[in-house]
Amino acid sequence: MPLTMNREVFITCAVTGSGGTQDRSPHVPRSPKEIADSAIEAARAGAAVVHCHVRDPETGAPSRKTEYYREVTDRIRAADVDVVLNLTAGMGGDITFGGVETPLPVDAAGTDMIGATERVAHVAECRPEICTLDCGTMNFAEADYVMTNTPGMLRAMGRMMTDLGVKPEIEAFDTGHLWFAQELVKEGVLDDPALVQLCMGVPWGAPDDLNTFMAMVNNVPAGWTFSAFALGRNQMPFVAASVLAGGNVRVGLEDNLFLDKGVLATNAQLVDRAVGIVERLGARVIGPEEVRTKLGLTKQAPRG
Repeated sequence: MPLTMNREVFITCAVTGSGGTQDRSPHVPRSPKEIADSAIEAARAGAAVVHCHVRDPETGAPSRKTEYYREVTDRIRAADVDVVLNLTAGMGGDITFGGVETPLPVDAAGTDMIGATERVAHVAECRPEICTLDCGTMNFAEADYVMTNTPGMLRAMGRMMTDLGVKPEIEAFDTGHLWFAQELVKEGVLDDPALVQLCMGVPWGAPDDLNTFMAMVNNVPAGWTFSAFALGRNQMPFVAASVLAGGNVRVGLEDNLFLDKGVLATNAQLVDRAVGIVERLGARVIGPEEVRTKLGLTKQAPRG
Protein backbone atom coordinates (compact mmCIF):
# COMPACT_ATOMS: atom_id res chain seq x y z
CA MET A 1 0.00 0.00 0.00
CA PRO A 2 1.44 3.40 -0.91
CA LEU A 3 2.01 5.72 2.01
CA THR A 4 -0.33 8.66 2.36
CA MET A 5 0.99 11.03 4.97
CA ASN A 6 -1.46 12.46 7.46
CA ARG A 7 -1.43 16.25 7.20
CA GLU A 8 -3.77 16.94 10.14
CA VAL A 9 -2.56 15.05 13.19
CA PHE A 10 -3.91 14.77 16.70
CA ILE A 11 -1.69 13.90 19.63
CA THR A 12 -2.80 11.70 22.51
CA CYS A 13 -0.93 11.85 25.79
CA ALA A 14 -1.04 8.62 27.83
CA VAL A 15 -0.57 10.24 31.21
CA THR A 16 0.33 7.53 33.73
CA GLY A 17 -0.66 3.98 32.70
CA SER A 18 -0.81 0.97 35.00
CA GLY A 19 2.73 -0.36 34.69
CA GLY A 20 5.22 -0.53 37.52
CA THR A 21 6.83 2.81 36.67
CA GLN A 22 5.72 4.80 39.70
CA ASP A 23 9.08 4.47 41.47
CA ARG A 24 11.23 4.89 38.36
CA SER A 25 10.49 8.56 37.78
CA PRO A 26 9.25 11.35 40.06
CA HIS A 27 7.24 12.68 37.13
CA VAL A 28 4.86 9.68 36.96
CA PRO A 29 1.68 11.06 38.55
CA ARG A 30 -0.05 9.04 41.29
CA SER A 31 -2.88 10.96 42.93
CA PRO A 32 -5.96 12.10 41.01
CA LYS A 33 -4.77 15.71 41.37
CA GLU A 34 -1.31 14.87 40.03
CA ILE A 35 -2.80 12.91 37.12
CA ALA A 36 -5.21 15.72 36.26
CA ASP A 37 -2.51 18.39 36.56
CA SER A 38 -0.19 16.41 34.30
CA ALA A 39 -2.99 15.90 31.76
CA ILE A 40 -3.77 19.63 31.79
CA GLU A 41 -0.10 20.49 31.24
CA ALA A 42 -0.01 18.01 28.34
CA ALA A 43 -3.08 19.66 26.82
CA ARG A 44 -1.43 23.07 27.07
CA ALA A 45 1.62 21.61 25.29
CA GLY A 46 -0.50 20.46 22.36
CA ALA A 47 -2.21 17.17 23.24
CA ALA A 48 -5.78 17.10 21.92
CA VAL A 49 -6.55 13.86 23.81
CA VAL A 50 -5.48 12.68 27.26
CA HIS A 51 -5.63 8.97 28.04
CA CYS A 52 -5.96 8.36 31.78
CA HIS A 53 -5.54 5.48 34.18
CA VAL A 54 -5.70 6.01 37.93
CA ARG A 55 -3.40 4.87 40.73
CA ASP A 56 -3.45 4.51 44.48
CA PRO A 57 -2.27 7.92 45.69
CA GLU A 58 -0.02 6.43 48.38
CA THR A 59 1.59 3.45 46.67
CA GLY A 60 1.22 4.33 43.00
CA ALA A 61 -0.22 0.87 42.32
CA PRO A 62 -2.83 0.70 39.54
CA SER A 63 -6.41 1.17 40.71
CA ARG A 64 -9.96 0.82 39.39
CA LYS A 65 -11.66 3.08 41.95
CA THR A 66 -14.45 5.10 40.36
CA GLU A 67 -13.96 7.98 42.81
CA TYR A 68 -10.41 8.45 41.54
CA TYR A 69 -11.63 8.59 37.94
CA ARG A 70 -14.36 11.03 38.92
CA GLU A 71 -11.86 13.37 40.59
CA VAL A 72 -9.48 13.20 37.60
CA THR A 73 -12.23 13.96 35.07
CA ASP A 74 -13.81 16.70 37.19
CA ARG A 75 -10.47 18.45 37.59
CA ILE A 76 -9.68 18.23 33.87
CA ARG A 77 -13.12 19.49 32.90
CA ALA A 78 -12.78 22.42 35.29
CA ALA A 79 -9.45 23.51 33.78
CA ASP A 80 -9.02 26.53 31.55
CA VAL A 81 -7.85 24.36 28.65
CA ASP A 82 -10.03 22.10 26.51
CA VAL A 83 -9.04 18.48 25.87
CA VAL A 84 -10.72 15.24 24.80
CA LEU A 85 -11.04 12.75 27.67
CA ASN A 86 -10.05 9.13 27.04
CA LEU A 87 -10.33 6.74 29.99
CA THR A 88 -8.94 3.22 30.10
CA ALA A 89 -11.34 0.30 30.43
CA GLY A 90 -8.52 -2.22 30.41
CA MET A 91 -8.40 -2.92 34.13
CA GLY A 92 -10.09 -6.00 35.58
CA GLY A 93 -9.04 -8.57 33.01
CA ASP A 94 -5.78 -9.96 34.43
CA ILE A 95 -5.23 -13.63 35.32
CA THR A 96 -2.10 -14.96 37.01
CA PHE A 97 -2.12 -18.73 36.94
CA GLY A 98 -0.49 -21.05 39.46
CA GLY A 99 2.68 -22.98 38.64
CA VAL A 100 3.32 -24.53 35.24
CA GLU A 101 2.31 -27.95 36.59
CA THR A 102 -0.56 -26.63 38.72
CA PRO A 103 -2.11 -23.71 36.85
CA LEU A 104 -5.31 -23.98 38.89
CA PRO A 105 -6.31 -22.51 41.20
CA VAL A 106 -5.13 -19.15 39.93
CA ASP A 107 -2.87 -16.91 41.98
CA ALA A 108 -5.38 -14.67 43.75
CA ALA A 109 -2.78 -12.03 44.59
CA GLY A 110 -1.97 -11.41 40.92
CA THR A 111 -5.46 -11.93 39.46
CA ASP A 112 -7.94 -9.12 38.94
CA MET A 113 -10.97 -10.41 37.04
CA ILE A 114 -14.35 -8.66 37.11
CA GLY A 115 -17.46 -8.60 34.94
CA ALA A 116 -18.18 -6.40 31.95
CA THR A 117 -20.50 -3.99 33.75
CA GLU A 118 -18.00 -3.37 36.53
CA ARG A 119 -15.19 -2.86 34.02
CA VAL A 120 -17.20 -0.08 32.39
CA ALA A 121 -18.70 1.40 35.60
CA HIS A 122 -16.32 4.37 35.73
CA VAL A 123 -17.01 5.10 32.06
CA ALA A 124 -20.75 5.21 32.75
CA GLU A 125 -20.09 7.47 35.74
CA CYS A 126 -17.62 9.89 34.16
CA ARG A 127 -18.83 9.94 30.53
CA PRO A 128 -15.57 10.62 28.67
CA GLU A 129 -15.67 11.10 24.92
CA ILE A 130 -13.45 8.01 24.38
CA CYS A 131 -12.61 4.87 26.34
CA THR A 132 -10.33 2.01 25.43
CA LEU A 133 -11.31 -1.50 24.39
CA ASP A 134 -8.36 -3.95 24.45
CA CYS A 135 -9.48 -6.07 21.54
CA GLY A 136 -7.88 -9.41 22.42
CA THR A 137 -6.07 -11.61 24.91
CA MET A 138 -2.29 -11.68 25.22
CA ASN A 139 0.64 -12.53 27.48
CA PHE A 140 2.45 -9.67 29.21
CA ALA A 141 6.16 -9.64 30.01
CA GLU A 142 5.95 -7.28 32.98
CA ALA A 143 4.81 -10.27 35.06
CA ASP A 144 3.67 -13.82 34.35
CA TYR A 145 0.05 -12.95 33.70
CA VAL A 146 -2.48 -12.96 30.88
CA MET A 147 -4.51 -9.94 29.81
CA THR A 148 -7.84 -11.67 29.24
CA ASN A 149 -10.53 -10.31 26.92
CA THR A 150 -12.83 -13.03 25.65
CA PRO A 151 -15.04 -12.49 22.59
CA GLY A 152 -18.12 -12.46 24.82
CA MET A 153 -16.58 -9.92 27.20
CA LEU A 154 -15.57 -7.65 24.32
CA ARG A 155 -19.00 -7.84 22.73
CA ALA A 156 -20.64 -6.95 26.04
CA MET A 157 -18.26 -4.10 26.85
CA GLY A 158 -18.37 -2.76 23.30
CA ARG A 159 -22.17 -2.61 23.34
CA MET A 160 -22.16 -0.82 26.69
CA MET A 161 -19.68 1.78 25.43
CA THR A 162 -21.66 2.34 22.23
CA ASP A 163 -24.95 2.64 24.13
CA LEU A 164 -23.36 5.19 26.48
CA GLY A 165 -22.38 7.36 23.52
CA VAL A 166 -18.69 6.89 24.34
CA LYS A 167 -16.46 6.03 21.38
CA PRO A 168 -14.35 2.91 21.92
CA GLU A 169 -10.70 3.22 21.02
CA ILE A 170 -9.72 -0.26 19.86
CA GLU A 171 -6.36 -1.15 21.39
CA ALA A 172 -4.75 -3.52 18.88
CA PHE A 173 -1.65 -5.35 20.12
CA ASP A 174 -1.51 -7.69 17.13
CA THR A 175 -3.17 -8.23 13.75
CA GLY A 176 -5.72 -10.69 15.13
CA HIS A 177 -7.09 -7.94 17.36
CA LEU A 178 -7.80 -5.87 14.26
CA TRP A 179 -9.50 -8.88 12.67
CA PHE A 180 -11.86 -9.22 15.63
CA ALA A 181 -12.46 -5.46 15.72
CA GLN A 182 -13.73 -5.68 12.16
CA GLU A 183 -16.07 -8.45 13.26
CA LEU A 184 -17.44 -6.25 16.06
CA VAL A 185 -18.19 -3.52 13.52
CA LYS A 186 -19.79 -6.05 11.16
CA GLU A 187 -22.03 -7.27 14.01
CA GLY A 188 -23.04 -3.70 14.87
CA VAL A 189 -21.40 -3.81 18.32
CA LEU A 190 -19.13 -0.92 17.35
CA ASP A 191 -19.96 1.93 15.01
CA ASP A 192 -18.33 2.32 11.62
CA PRO A 193 -15.91 4.04 11.13
CA ALA A 194 -13.97 2.89 14.18
CA LEU A 195 -11.03 4.36 16.07
CA VAL A 196 -7.88 2.25 16.52
CA GLN A 197 -4.70 2.52 18.57
CA LEU A 198 -1.85 0.41 17.20
CA CYS A 199 0.22 -0.71 20.20
CA MET A 200 3.74 -1.53 19.07
CA GLY A 201 6.56 -3.14 20.99
CA VAL A 202 4.52 -4.28 24.00
CA PRO A 203 5.91 -7.70 24.97
CA TRP A 204 4.48 -10.09 23.84
CA GLY A 205 2.39 -8.37 21.22
CA ALA A 206 3.40 -6.96 17.87
CA PRO A 207 7.10 -5.97 17.79
CA ASP A 208 7.93 -2.38 16.90
CA ASP A 209 9.76 -2.98 13.64
CA LEU A 210 8.51 -1.12 10.59
CA ASN A 211 7.55 -4.24 8.62
CA THR A 212 5.22 -5.36 11.41
CA PHE A 213 3.92 -1.83 11.82
CA MET A 214 2.97 -1.60 8.17
CA ALA A 215 1.28 -5.00 8.39
CA MET A 216 -0.82 -3.53 11.22
CA VAL A 217 -1.54 -0.35 9.23
CA ASN A 218 -2.56 -2.41 6.20
CA ASN A 219 -5.10 -4.26 8.35
CA VAL A 220 -6.88 -1.05 9.39
CA PRO A 221 -9.94 -0.73 7.14
CA ALA A 222 -10.26 2.26 4.83
CA GLY A 223 -12.13 5.07 6.51
CA TRP A 224 -11.11 4.15 10.05
CA THR A 225 -8.89 6.49 12.07
CA PHE A 226 -5.75 5.14 13.69
CA SER A 227 -3.03 6.29 16.03
CA ALA A 228 0.11 4.43 16.99
CA PHE A 229 2.76 4.34 19.67
CA ALA A 230 5.89 2.41 20.61
CA LEU A 231 7.56 1.96 23.96
CA GLY A 232 10.74 3.49 25.34
CA ARG A 233 13.35 4.89 23.02
CA ASN A 234 11.22 4.15 19.95
CA GLN A 235 8.40 6.42 21.10
CA MET A 236 9.52 9.43 19.07
CA PRO A 237 10.56 7.50 15.93
CA PHE A 238 7.02 6.10 15.86
CA VAL A 239 5.61 9.61 16.01
CA ALA A 240 7.18 10.14 12.60
CA ALA A 241 6.35 6.64 11.36
CA SER A 242 2.67 6.94 12.21
CA VAL A 243 2.27 10.34 10.57
CA LEU A 244 4.03 9.11 7.43
CA ALA A 245 1.76 6.04 7.35
CA GLY A 246 -1.37 8.18 7.56
CA GLY A 247 -2.03 8.02 11.29
CA ASN A 248 -2.03 10.04 14.48
CA VAL A 249 0.32 9.74 17.43
CA ARG A 250 0.47 8.89 21.11
CA VAL A 251 3.20 9.81 23.55
CA GLY A 252 3.36 10.01 27.33
CA LEU A 253 4.76 8.52 30.51
CA GLU A 254 2.64 5.40 30.22
CA ASP A 255 4.89 4.30 27.38
CA ASN A 256 8.23 6.05 27.91
CA LEU A 257 9.91 7.84 30.83
CA PHE A 258 12.76 9.60 29.02
CA LEU A 259 13.11 12.72 26.91
CA ASP A 260 16.70 11.93 26.00
CA LYS A 261 19.17 9.31 27.19
CA GLY A 262 19.36 9.63 30.95
CA VAL A 263 16.96 12.61 31.02
CA LEU A 264 13.63 11.93 32.67
CA ALA A 265 10.66 13.55 30.93
CA THR A 266 7.37 15.10 31.93
CA ASN A 267 4.24 14.46 29.91
CA ALA A 268 4.25 18.05 28.66
CA GLN A 269 7.84 17.71 27.44
CA LEU A 270 7.01 14.53 25.52
CA VAL A 271 4.01 16.21 23.90
CA ASP A 272 6.10 19.25 23.01
CA ARG A 273 8.72 17.00 21.40
CA ALA A 274 5.99 15.23 19.40
CA VAL A 275 4.54 18.56 18.25
CA GLY A 276 7.95 19.52 16.90
CA ILE A 277 8.32 16.26 14.98
CA VAL A 278 4.84 16.49 13.47
CA GLU A 279 5.29 20.09 12.39
CA ARG A 280 8.75 19.49 10.94
CA LEU A 281 7.25 16.75 8.80
CA GLY A 282 4.98 19.42 7.33
CA ALA A 283 1.79 18.37 9.11
CA ARG A 284 -0.49 20.41 11.34
CA VAL A 285 -1.33 19.50 14.93
CA ILE A 286 -5.09 19.75 15.41
CA GLY A 287 -6.93 20.59 18.61
CA PRO A 288 -9.72 18.95 20.61
CA GLU A 289 -12.68 20.54 18.80
CA GLU A 290 -11.34 19.39 15.44
CA VAL A 291 -10.83 15.91 16.90
CA ARG A 292 -14.45 15.83 18.10
CA THR A 293 -15.63 16.82 14.63
CA LYS A 294 -13.33 14.32 12.92
CA LEU A 295 -14.35 11.39 15.15
CA GLY A 296 -17.98 12.33 15.77
CA LEU A 297 -17.44 12.66 19.52
CA THR A 298 -19.93 14.05 22.00
CA LYS A 299 -18.62 16.05 24.92
CA GLN A 300 -20.82 14.93 27.78
CA ALA A 301 -21.29 16.08 31.34
CA PRO A 302 -20.81 13.38 33.98
CA ARG A 303 -23.78 12.02 35.90
CA GLY A 304 -24.80 13.66 39.13
